[in-house]
Amino acid sequence: MASIGSSGIAIAELREFAGFSPCEQRYIKRSLDVGLGRQDAFRLWARDAAESASIRSQYVAYQELKLLRGAMPEDESFEALEGFIDKLIRITAFDLAQERLEGFSSYRFLYERLLGTDVRRWLPSAFCAAAALPHIRPERRRNLLQSISEAAATAPAWSIREPSFFPEWVEAEAA
Repeated sequence: MASIGSSGIAIAELREFAGFSPCEQRYIKRSLDVGLGRQDAFRLWARDAAESASIRSQYVAYQELKLLRGAMPEDESFEALEGFIDKLIRITAFDLAQERLEGFSSYRFLYERLLGTDVRRWLPSAFCAAAALPHIRPERRRNLLQSISEAAATAPAWSIREPSFFPEWVEAEAA
């Protein structure tokens, strides 16, 4: 019975991913390669010099992920936030400024995989803070902030289930 439940969850995650735009899907896969050290992102994802520079910047920004994984606040005190939420907002702002994630859903999907389930409760505040920064174009800022549902922004609790689907590069077969 557990395997049926697990496969159902994986299918739901696969469907969620399929609902993202091709640009979002590409960015999520690339970001997982960079953030989890799965593949050589330059070799797989850089189509030109601008994209290569973007990947290089992403590798630098994502260095903070290592620190975040070990610094997840265990309590709700403001002191526990120090050194965590600022880094999470900074990395989130980097990703949102790339203009490849269109809203909260794709952001949440990516960050649950980069940082694990413990980060879920922190994602709405980091997303809203980063989306509201003046670094984000005003029209985009409005669209990003409107993408987070009231339910996501005010959730009283978060699932502790770890993601099971981690999208990857798929080599296109020659016809």
